[in-house]
Amino acid sequence: MGEVVRDVLEPFTTSVPLRIRYNARQVVNGAEFRPSNIANKPRVEIGGDDLSTFYTLVMVDPDAPNPSNPSMREYLHWLVTDIPGTTNANFGRENLCYEGPRPALGIHRMVFVLFQQLGRQTVFALPEVRQNFNTRSFMTENYLVPVAISYFNCQRETGSGGRRFAS
Repeated sequence: MGEVVRDVLEPFTTSVPLRIRYNARQVVNGAEFRPSNIANKPRVEIGGDDLSTFYTLVMVDPDAPNPSNPSMREYLHWLVTDIPGTTNANFGRENLCYEGPRPALGIHRMVFVLFQQLGRQTVFALPEVRQNFNTRSFMTENYLVPVAISYFNCQRETGSGGRRFAS
């Protein structure tokens, strides 16, 4: 998973449980999903200590529009802030609605990053467009601390093959 983390953030130690499910299927690092399986937003369960700790969730594609030429890196598919610990993303504020991935070329990594916020309603530097989002800058501008990361691979419905990364 090192390459995924380095493309989006600097390496960090996971400190909060993060579970992501599309229907009945749980996201595990490196799993493959087709666009038809991920058209609707997933159920995202956040761990943490208590309801007084708040989190931000981003979902990005560092391979947009294609892995050979990621000129729109990172493409922001979803942004939810103010998620209380021990709940799920439905309890947060959806700042950018979920847009299901639809890669046209190649195998894309879809990366979820969970950040701990300083407090409730402390995320103000919000993106105006989805393309060329920068997770590192967003984190710095909003004083966020990364606490969990997860990713899966996605390609067009008729694509074949797989992508392998070192853990």
